[in-house]
Amino acid sequence: KENCRPDGRELGEFRATTVNIGSITTADGSALVKLGNTTVICGVKAELAAPAVDSANKGYIVPNVELPSLCSTRFRSGPPGEEAQAASQFIADVIENSQIIAKEDLCIANGKLAWVLYCDIICLDYDGNILDASVFALLAALKNVQLPSVTINEETGLSEVNLKQKNPLVIRKHPVATSFAIFDDTLLIVDPTAEEEDLATGTVTVVTDEEDRLCSVHKPGGSPLTGAKLQDCITRAITRHKEVKKLIDKVTKSIKP
Repeated sequence: KENCRPDGRELGEFRATTVNIGSITTADGSALVKLGNTTVICGVKAELAAPAVDSANKGYIVPNVELPSLCSTRFRSGPPGEEAQAASQFIADVIENSQIIAKEDLCIANGKLAWVLYCDIICLDYDGNILDASVFALLAALKNVQLPSVTINEETGLSEVNLKQKNPLVIRKHPVATSFAIFDDTLLIVDPTAEEEDLATGTVTVVTDEEDRLCSVHKPGGSPLTGAKLQDCITRAITRHKEVKKLIDKVTKSIKP
């Protein structure tokens, strides 16, 4: 009611956001994102494989979100729990719906060879709003990827990798997620902490791209939203997109050789 939250933020205010690109030297691209205390790292590993028979001109993007027991007491070690599986599925949907990368761009030789991008998103510290941090980390890591040029030798039919010549990925769209927690079916707060998520009656995540287009709205149950409230969320998400895009561009520029 007082437009103030436990950590002193206003209802529509995000936590301090930082991003660090290229911090994992063993990955082909990586990024570490912090939203307040929520810390997520994304590493992208590229491998070569044969394209699927029914889509001979497409490569693969395989996202995986991990919520290990080290990031919060709410998670147990062992096979991925429900929340991690739901987050992985959400990221896969965002990749598909936003067309962040055209899978055709990952094809090297039609029907013979394509890139597979394994995108591992690992939460190091869980304090709510894992989806926003994951989408941000994924985008920043993909922008950091450098793939070697690969050709197929006509005579032997084998692939030849030239590690000296590396090219960045073609990023077609820049999806950014903005999550809200719903209280008492009327109040919306942006970027909820873990405590706020536990108290909320529902959550909703809106993903937009740089053309202000809606990529997806993710609302797993909880209290309903009126059309007007959803419109508010979308407007806030578009503003947030500009902030995140500015931050990513600034960091990418600063590390360009």
